[in-house]
Amino acid sequence: MATRTAAARREEARHAYDAFLKECPTGQLLARISDKWVGLVVSALAQADDRSMRYSDLGRKIPGVSQKMLTQTLRSLERDGIVTRTVTPTVPVRVDYRLTELGDSLGCLLSSVKLWAENHFEKVAAHRQAYDANANAAETAAQTAAAH
Repeated sequence: MATRTAAARREEARHAYDAFLKECPTGQLLARISDKWVGLVVSALAQADDRSMRYSDLGRKIPGVSQKMLTQTLRSLERDGIVTRTVTPTVPVRVDYRLTELGDSLGCLLSSVKLWAENHFEKVAAHRQAYDANANAAETAAQTAAAH
């Protein structure tokens, strides 16, 4: 059997990922980046003027996120290498968050998804309303037919 180089083995492994397979680790990553708060935090950092934001600025930018969820989200993003955390020893301590190069590549995608949601929500809401009305009408018809 021919031996393969480490680079060849890495390339094979890279192509072996298939998120549709239950045991594939990329499913965990997809679950992480599809989280509501992850999308909003990464989008906020991607659109920040100086490309970094303080914790309190992120909290104000994303109304509705609790301190607990914001902290958990930032920690998970830091662990995944998507965000860096910089502590400046001042009084009070200043903590800034910035997207890494990896985070920048994700930020482009999630900002686009956020924009798509903002631009298409009215259409989606109209479809939901029509679907619900049709479902309710069908249920009412079925109940009427069953009663007769």
